[in-house]
This record gives sequence, C-alpha cells and structure tokens, in this order.
Amino acid sequence: MATHDLNVARWKKLREYVLRRDSYLDQIALRYGKRVEATTVHHIFPREFFPEYTFCEWNLISLSNSSHNRLHDRDSHKLTNEGFDLLRRTAKKRGMELSEGLRSVLT
Repeated sequence: MATHDLNVARWKKLREYVLRRDSYLDQIALRYGKRVEATTVHHIFPREFFPEYTFCEWNLISLSNSSHNRLHDRDSHKLTNEGFDLLRRTAKKRGMELSEGLRSVLT
C-alpha cells in the first residue's frame, strides 16, 4: 500500500475520531451557546504551513461548513483574522511561541 493511501486511511480514522470526540458539534458555535452540527474537521495550524501537526489531535477542531469558511479563505488557504486568533489562542494554551512575522505569512 502506498504512503498516500496510508495517510488517507489515517486521516479518515482521525477525522471520525475528532468529530465523535466533539459530539459532532461545531466547537466555535458551541462557545456561543449554539448547538450546530459539525461536518468538517479543521486544522487550527494549517497543514499547508505546518505539516508536522497534520495528525495531532490538539490541532483539530470540529466545525460546520459555515464556521470553517469563516476561519480561512477556501481558495488561498490563508487564515482570516478569526482563524489566526484561534491559532494564537491554541498556541498560548500549549505554551508555544509564535514568530513575529507569522501573521503576515498566514493571513
């Protein structure tokens, strides 16, 4: 089996785990007391820029399509301000240092 196939299978299993972990609820909406079905798993640290975090559970969050679209541009994969704020909060919670120029690269 090719590495790509293994990664696809690994991702599908992890994606299902994260949705189940988050009770299939949009975690952004839940912060505001709203119960919205989650259909997508989002990489807080975008995999295009941080491939080393692709399969890290702490880097994944369940979202509705609407919330997912608010966090990053679907064409450029750049984060919106809201998406960068989530990344910043996650980094702070994990004790991670962010470089000064990171916002300009990701947004």
